[in-house]
Amino acid sequence: MQGNGTGERAPIVIIGAGVGGLALAARLASRGLPVRVVEKEAQVGGKMRAVPVAPGVHVDGGPTVLTMRWVFDELFREVGDDLDRHVTLAPLPVLARHSWPDGKRLDLFADPEQSARAIAEAFGRQEADGFRRFSAHCNHILETVREPFLRRPLPRIADMMSIEGLRQARALASIDATRSLWSAVGSFFREPRLQMLFGRYATYVGSSPFDAPATLNVIAAVEQAGAWVVQGGMRSLSSALRGLAERCGAQVQLEAPVDEILLDRGRASGVRLRSGEEIHASAVVSNGDVAHLRALLGPEGHRAPRPPERSLSAMVMTGLFEVKGFPLDHHTVFFSSDYPREFRELFGQKRPPTEPTLYICAQDRGPHGGRGDGPERLLILGNAPATGDDPRSYPDHEVIAWETKTLELLQRQGLELTSRAHRTTTPRDFDRLFPGTGGALYGPVSHGMMSAFARPACRTSVAGLYAVGGSAHPGAGVPMVALSARIAEGMLLADLGVTSSSRRVVTPGGTSTASAPADAMA
Repeated sequence: MQGNGTGERAPIVIIGAGVGGLALAARLASRGLPVRVVEKEAQVGGKMRAVPVAPGVHVDGGPTVLTMRWVFDELFREVGDDLDRHVTLAPLPVLARHSWPDGKRLDLFADPEQSARAIAEAFGRQEADGFRRFSAHCNHILETVREPFLRRPLPRIADMMSIEGLRQARALASIDATRSLWSAVGSFFREPRLQMLFGRYATYVGSSPFDAPATLNVIAAVEQAGAWVVQGGMRSLSSALRGLAERCGAQVQLEAPVDEILLDRGRASGVRLRSGEEIHASAVVSNGDVAHLRALLGPEGHRAPRPPERSLSAMVMTGLFEVKGFPLDHHTVFFSSDYPREFRELFGQKRPPTEPTLYICAQDRGPHGGRGDGPERLLILGNAPATGDDPRSYPDHEVIAWETKTLELLQRQGLELTSRAHRTTTPRDFDRLFPGTGGALYGPVSHGMMSAFARPACRTSVAGLYAVGGSAHPGAGVPMVALSARIAEGMLLADLGVTSSSRRVVTPGGTSTASAPADAMA
């Protein structure tokens, strides 16, 4: 066990105060372990970022709703706290409103039968029956992968050859991994617009529906199980996670970029901050993209995982807009007229689409409402290739052209927007915020039936070095990132020889006390 020269245990250093880093900090600190989180930005949350667009006005610039809230209920409960004590959540009754260039519109609801009725009214009973079968299929996938994949370390071939592993392998054979998501969707829906709608779930992990495995239809089941809007925006959740970590005993230091992971005889032994300060550690955890580990490890960078094929990035306009015409809901999707061309351009030609599908989050509409007669806070997103590390990419004139084209495409579908104040974040900006990614927002791309097993594990090949976040197992998305923290916790406890199963739980006054044994192993 590494120490700091005084006989005390050296801290576990977590690089990055994203959701995964903060969740892991709370888990480890509640075990009585010293934890220090160092974050290069001035705010916590990672991709769950709040973008200032006007004095006193912030717009969510990343995730906009919470799914799988049980993951966070579980996290807070296990350390003796209560999620509802720190954030106000409201279920989203309309999951999303969808619009096509021909004028057709469709809402999907949190109530699946209400969605089925809406589909029947818009596209006929046969398509509604297809939706019911599709929903059952997606729910089966979710229930099959929940325990063996989402809550446990990445399975190895040797694991799969055990009796239990073979049993799991037979179950996993039923999760539709051998055909593409697009093919699977087409087996449930004949209507091309519904194929586009449900094929779009591949983009939730930055992938193409034409190349992603049909297993990713699990995302539809996750969303149908419920989505919650966070009062005050998603930064309220990241602030709550920081508070939880600190109440458990972790230290969180902002504006502290890490320039190097230190090694001692091949083992991660600490970090060097840009300020020159060196922090010795008993273990180091990266909450950044695993692609950045090569740079942080310096001469030993070859020991880090090989950079995988990147997922998508995005062009994201956030701001205050006057809204006329189209009746936006909290989430609205405006589809392009040629979906296959859109993904050929994104992945084949590595360029922003000629006619992108556009997603809008109207953050002043929905359960927490408060919309008045003035300008509204909007996030407008179009997918883009992760080429932000190319110095020639996304020059200012191309960004202005994208903004103009975006507003014109929305106007064709009946939405007239006038900007009062806005800013556009490009893949170049995302590459600066999340080094080593080229702006990719979801870690490795999820293409091919084995893509889930190719994602880097939480335990790296460098002793004492671990990874949490969307680029590591089990994958991208706010709840998945929190689950990676649960998995990494189990690995760290085992590797550090921590055998106690009890936690120091948080009391309402903010102190910690010893608890009864709690299940911490993933």
